[in-house]
Amino acid sequence: VNATLVANVANAYFQLEELDLELDISKRALASRNESLDLTKTLEEHGINSILDVRQAEQLVYTAAAEIAGLERRIGQQEDLLSILMGNNPASVSRGMDLTEQPHAPQVPAGLPSALLERRADIRQAEQLLIASNARIGVARAAYFPDISLTATPGFQSPALTSLFSGSSGLWTFAGAVTQPIFTAGRIRSNVQLVQEQQQEAVLTYQQTIQGAFRDVSDALIAYQKDQEFRTQQELLARSAQDAAQLSGMRYKAGTTNYLEVLTNETNYLSADLGLAQARLNELLALVQIYKALGGGWQQ
Repeated sequence: VNATLVANVANAYFQLEELDLELDISKRALASRNESLDLTKTLEEHGINSILDVRQAEQLVYTAAAEIAGLERRIGQQEDLLSILMGNNPASVSRGMDLTEQPHAPQVPAGLPSALLERRADIRQAEQLLIASNARIGVARAAYFPDISLTATPGFQSPALTSLFSGSSGLWTFAGAVTQPIFTAGRIRSNVQLVQEQQQEAVLTYQQTIQGAFRDVSDALIAYQKDQEFRTQQELLARSAQDAAQLSGMRYKAGTTNYLEVLTNETNYLSADLGLAQARLNELLALVQIYKALGGGWQQ
């Protein structure tokens, strides 16, 4: 199965699930804000607060309602995209578990061998280019393909992988591997210079492709680790914002604060909750990127 296609389908599905979660959050916010608006109107009618409080409560309702309309549009478009990726006509897409119910993204195993990257289509193509230039591919791999563990405990980037890109240029330098032993003598051609140039170009392409593959894995592992850390902090922020919104609502009902405090804390809570949904999505997308960078996951 094409790793890129699998990754694209997984990305599209997780993005659809995240939009579903945003829609659920916004609908719950709209219901809560409508209740708050009704209370504010009642208090205004009894002269307890001003029409300004009503207008501020209306803003919260209209904001949530507009968000719902936009999300429903994006969900329909995302369903069409996913249908096309799966080879179907645009249509609604059946769902599995909600994003919050997804089994937590699995830990990437430690000690993944770099040989996994040999499955990547770009590396296979670069190797075929070398073979076509009369290269001994085993010698080329030994010279240019680092034999290292990509991951360490708990499944994040290994020191060996980190060290590849620790130089000032951000790419490792190859240890002066001589091009000549890689190639067999082959049939003598009339234009020796042209043949040598083609061979050098094939080696350069191979080097750059390998470096790009290892960079993809490094970037994906870094993203997965940092997205996990970010999601953890976003969970704390969302809980704090929810508590602040509830407390300000209680203070307003008790008449100890104005509606501006409620508006501020309700806005912050919705923003934090939507941010948490996006953080959960980013964590899953980083895992998909690891799958793609490894040429189809970490199964041997």
